[in-house]
Amino acid sequence: MEASLGEIPFGIDFHPSKELVAVSLITGDLHLYKYNTDDSSLQRCLDLHAHAESCRTVRFINGGQAVATGSKDCSILATDVETGSVIARLENAHENAINSLINLTESTVASGDDEGCIKVWDTRQRSCSGSINAHEDFISDMNFVSDSMKLLTTSGDGTLSVCNLRTYKVQTRSEFSEDELSSVVVMKNGRKVICGSQGGTLLLYSWGFFKDCSDRFVDLSPNSVEAMLKLDEDRLITGSENGLISLVGILPNRIIQPIAEHSEYPVEGLAFSHDRRFLGSISHDQMLKLWDLNEILQGSENAAKGQDASSDSDSDGMDVDDNPSQSKKGTKTKNANKGGAGFSGSNNFFADL
Repeated sequence: MEASLGEIPFGIDFHPSKELVAVSLITGDLHLYKYNTDDSSLQRCLDLHAHAESCRTVRFINGGQAVATGSKDCSILATDVETGSVIARLENAHENAINSLINLTESTVASGDDEGCIKVWDTRQRSCSGSINAHEDFISDMNFVSDSMKLLTTSGDGTLSVCNLRTYKVQTRSEFSEDELSSVVVMKNGRKVICGSQGGTLLLYSWGFFKDCSDRFVDLSPNSVEAMLKLDEDRLITGSENGLISLVGILPNRIIQPIAEHSEYPVEGLAFSHDRRFLGSISHDQMLKLWDLNEILQGSENAAKGQDASSDSDSDGMDVDDNPSQSKKGTKTKNANKGGAGFSGSNNFFADL
C-alpha cells in the first residue's frame, strides 16, 4: 500500500488500536490515513494545516483519542482524531524548534527540541511536569524504559543521555561520538542499548555502562541510519539514507537481509501498525508506504536469530554520574525545574483532553 503525500514527510505514527496512520509534513500539515487490510487501500481522512512552519513529529496520545504534533514554530498541537478539530494548542511549548515526541504513559508525553531540552507533559494534571537540559544539540530520538523510569535520548551532539524522570536530571551521558546519533532502541531484554549514527555505524552500549560503547557494527556504513525499530530482542529494522530498509541481527551483529527499498531517497521514519502486521515508511520521495511484515520478512525466520546472552557478561547495574560530561563548549548541564514553576502560560495545555 502507498499514498502520495505531495510534500516531504518528517514524522509517522500508527494509531494504537485502529487502522489509522498519521504523517507530519514539511509544510506544517498533518495527514491522517485509513488503511484497509482487505483491499490494501489507503484513504486520506484528515488534511489539517496544523502549524505555521514544518511539522517535524507526530504521536497518537491519550489512547488514540488525539494526535499530537510538534513543530519548528515551537508549538505543540493536540487534534481530535474523530472530528479533526483542534483540542488545544501550546504556542510556546519550547524556546526552540520541537524535533521529537514520545508517549511515556497513558497520561504523559515528552518532547525534545533543537537545543537539547526535554519537557514532560502531564495530560491528566494539565501541566508541564518538568524539563531537562539533556544535550547541546537537537534531540533526534527518545526511548522510554518504564521499569526504571529512565528516558534514553540521542542527539546531534553525538551523545546518548540517560535521564531520570523521577528527579528530572541527567543520570549519565556517553562520551561524544564522531557522528550525530540519530536513533535509539533497547534490546537483549534490557541489557543492550543500540544507537544509529549519521555515519551508518551502530553503537552498542551495555546497560549500566554508558560512557563508551561496548561494540560497533559498521556494515551499514557509509549510509546514515535515519530510523530504527526493534523487531524482537535479537533483531531490529533500520532505514538508511540510501532508501534501503534492512533487517539487522544484534549479537552476533550482521545484516540478515535487506527487506525493502522505499526509494533512492533517505528513509525519514519507520513505524509498526498496532497489530505489527504492517511496517510504515516515509521518505524524501514524498510517499507513504505500508509493507506487509509477513511478506517482507519471509525467509528471514530461518536465519540465525543471534547467540545467547553468554557472549555479554556486563553487569546490569546502572552507573550514576553526578557530573555528566561537560559539553564541547564547556558549559555544564542544567537540571530541570520541576512542576509548573518556570512554565507560565503552559498550564492550560491539554485542558480539554
